[in-house]
Amino acid sequence: MPRSEITIDLGAVRQNARTLLRALDGAELWAVVKANGYGHGAVDVARAALGAGATALCVATVGEALVLRRELAGIRIVVMGPASSRETAQARDAALELVVTGGELPEGLPLHVKLDTGMGRWGLSELPQLSPQVVGLMTHFASADCDAAFTELQVERFAAATAPYSHLTRHAANSAGALRHPSARFDAARCGIALYGLSPFGEDAAADGLEPALSWRSELAAVKLLEPGESTGYGRRFVAERPTWIGIVPVGYADGFRRGLTGTEVRVAGELRRVVGTISMDAFAVELDRELPPGAPVVLVGPDVPLESHARVAGTITYELACGIERAPERARRVVVDADGRD
Repeated sequence: MPRSEITIDLGAVRQNARTLLRALDGAELWAVVKANGYGHGAVDVARAALGAGATALCVATVGEALVLRRELAGIRIVVMGPASSRETAQARDAALELVVTGGELPEGLPLHVKLDTGMGRWGLSELPQLSPQVVGLMTHFASADCDAAFTELQVERFAAATAPYSHLTRHAANSAGALRHPSARFDAARCGIALYGLSPFGEDAAADGLEPALSWRSELAAVKLLEPGESTGYGRRFVAERPTWIGIVPVGYADGFRRGLTGTEVRVAGELRRVVGTISMDAFAVELDRELPPGAPVVLVGPDVPLESHARVAGTITYELACGIERAPERARRVVVDADGRD
């Protein structure tokens, strides 16, 4: 039996897509659904985003793109990562679009040439001779979430380098760029984290009109009273100083509730409670103010328990936490809801 339930709200995905489209003010929205839609389910999210106005999908690998292509014929799919010669042939057969970051331009399929304007990762320092197969020019921001000045410098570099090719589709902005840098809109923006209702700034997502699409629930599997001097969990990191009720939640780091989340809060029977002790592979403990029955509901991610708060405690980003939530059916039940109609 699954010991937790993960719900993906496709209505929230659509709402976030519409929010991003308003921010882009005429530029196209390209939905980034790599890493299985940041752990949300690539095909489901892709359909929702396209239904709300996105015009293309972006992934990291040809393999990810082929999964989408089997379900979504005729949709633009851009592969942003490098591709081998064998993968290039597969991309050609599947009518995919490839990003080129160096070497010769492959033939027989649409291409996007990537400029490195400051990310220092993939990309060319200057544009090569462009073939008729090149349909887009792109760059990637290094710090749109935290360094406005450098982001604007990247925008200026990209704009200057691509000015003679304004007839091609130019795309630079990620979620942070789309929400904070109007100069970065160009013709299209590749948005990922905001599409899922998570803040690219690690702040309150609602401040940018975003609605989290993922919620995660479990229940107390056991409740016990620790007497003073008794502990819970590996390493005895939590030792009771007074009689203390604790609840055991049957979710651990194997499920994606990371070991570094000790000290974060979850909602137990409607109230915020602190996670104590060492998080183990299959369970963690919460400090209670009273005895509660086994089966009491626990919200790990949801209203008033945002993934951004967990990320701050763990010293990481929401991207990593979302991608790491385990969806093996024997451990977690996955539910997709599709109640839209909000705008």
